[in-house]
Amino acid sequence: MIKFKSLGLLNLALTHRSVSNEAGHKFNNERLEFLGDAILGAVTAALLYEKLTDRNEGELAKIKSVVVSEDILSGVARELQIDTLLLLGRGEDLSGGRTKKAILADALEALIGALYLDSGYKAVHTFVSRLMLPEINRVLDNRHYQDYKSLLQEFTQRLHKTYPVYHLLKRSGPEHDRFFWMEVSVNGQVFGPGTGRNKKSAEQEAAKIAYEYLVNRQMHHETL
Repeated sequence: MIKFKSLGLLNLALTHRSVSNEAGHKFNNERLEFLGDAILGAVTAALLYEKLTDRNEGELAKIKSVVVSEDILSGVARELQIDTLLLLGRGEDLSGGRTKKAILADALEALIGALYLDSGYKAVHTFVSRLMLPEINRVLDNRHYQDYKSLLQEFTQRLHKTYPVYHLLKRSGPEHDRFFWMEVSVNGQVFGPGTGRNKKSAEQEAAKIAYEYLVNRQMHHETL
């Protein structure tokens, strides 16, 4: 629970640039986002430095990049219900702006920047620590959300200069309770099926199967 002395700062932190674009003024959360990004990075780095005394600089940097990634920050923003509080321009709102990871992650950083200006470093350190320590633990335990479709695409491009190809095997159930089976082909090799309540989640599951198999195979070859 955080309290703002300045409701104007809080309001600004939640104001997306689409509002200022439509209203014809320059007031939005981008400057606060810039400030909050730096503060979030500093506090997260300090938490990792204090918690992981046996890790070197390279390992700390890799963990930090995952902890403050768009995927994780947008999830934290949703937990704080920032998606319901965002001030968006009509066009951005109608196009699904409240669900866009980049907008949610940026708004969380803007909120952190606003809290720093409103209440100082001690308050923002406490707030960020409360938010990010559970995320750090999830990353260390490998329980955090991972975008396996993106990971598989990057891996496939690097290794084979091709893209994964997804194929719907089947779907079942009524419109309100559908279930999907997807497979993915990587350089001619088929993986899956991945299953889920929608195509995207089924694709993610298929990508996870393929990615973990291919990475493990590459690691095995490198150790031979």
